[in-house]
Amino acid sequence: MFKILEKRMLNPTIGKLVVEAPRIAASALPGQFLIIRPDEKGERVPLTISDSDPEKGTVTVVIQLIGASSHHMVEDFKEGDFYADVTGPLGNPSEFVHATPEELKGRSYVFIGGGLGTAPVYPQAKWLHDHGVSVDVIVGARMESLLIYTEELASACDNLYLCTDDGSRGFKGVGTAQLEELVASGKKYTHAVAIGPMIMMKFSTLTCQKLGIPIQVSMNTLMVDGTGMCGACRVSVGGKTKFACVDGPEFDGALVDWDEAMRRSRQYKPEEAAAMENYGK
Repeated sequence: MFKILEKRMLNPTIGKLVVEAPRIAASALPGQFLIIRPDEKGERVPLTISDSDPEKGTVTVVIQLIGASSHHMVEDFKEGDFYADVTGPLGNPSEFVHATPEELKGRSYVFIGGGLGTAPVYPQAKWLHDHGVSVDVIVGARMESLLIYTEELASACDNLYLCTDDGSRGFKGVGTAQLEELVASGKKYTHAVAIGPMIMMKFSTLTCQKLGIPIQVSMNTLMVDGTGMCGACRVSVGGKTKFACVDGPEFDGALVDWDEAMRRSRQYKPEEAAAMENYGK
C-alpha cells in the first residue's frame, strides 16, 4: 500500500499527487516512469515521474482527467488514502544521465513542454541545471490558467519562456514559434527535448530539424501495459520497431514515424469513451 501524502489540482483538469514510495524515490532518474494501480480492480496506469525526493521517500506524478481511470485515481482518492500498487522506476533514463562531465560541459539544452508534458520536463531540467549545464525551458498552453509547473521550472533553468495561444501570458503563439524567435535572436542550443501532446512533439521535431538542433521526444503517451508485454506502445524509430516502455520512453525525434505514432495514440479512443460513460455507475 502506498500512501497519498499530498493532492492538489494544478488546473481544472490536472492533478498533482505526492505518494510515499521510498524504494522508487531512492533510485528514480530523469525520464523514467512508474505504474500505479489504484485498487485491486483498477487499471495499471503508466505515469512519468515528475519529481522524487530520496530523503522524504516520495515520488510525484501529475494526472490529467481524461478517461475513467484518471478520474478515479484523482477524484476518488484523497490525502491519507492508499494506492494498492506503485511499481518503478521503469523505462530508460534520459540519455544525458550517462554523459560524462566533460561531455555535459559543452552542451546547452532547450526543453519544449506542453500540457501535461510540462511536469516531467522539471526533473530533467533540474538535473541538468544542478550539473551546471545551460538550460532554457519553453512552456506552452492555450491560456494562462492552463499553465502548470511555472514556479518549479523557473528555479530549475536559466531562462523560462511562457507561451499562450491567446497571448494571456508571455509569448503569444506556440512553443515552436518561440524557439524560432530565440534562435533568430542569437540563442544557440546543442540539444532539444520535447514532452507533450503528440502533435506538439511532431512539430517541435520538424522545427528543430529546420534549425539543425538534435531533439529527443518522450513517447510515454503511447504506453498501456508499461512492461513490454501488450505491444500497444509500438513505434517505428529509424525503420525499426521499438516499444516505448522498454526501449524508451525517449527517442530521437527525427527518426520517429510520426504518422504511425499518431494513429496508434488514437487506437483506444472508443474503449476509453465507453469506460467514461460507465464511470461512477
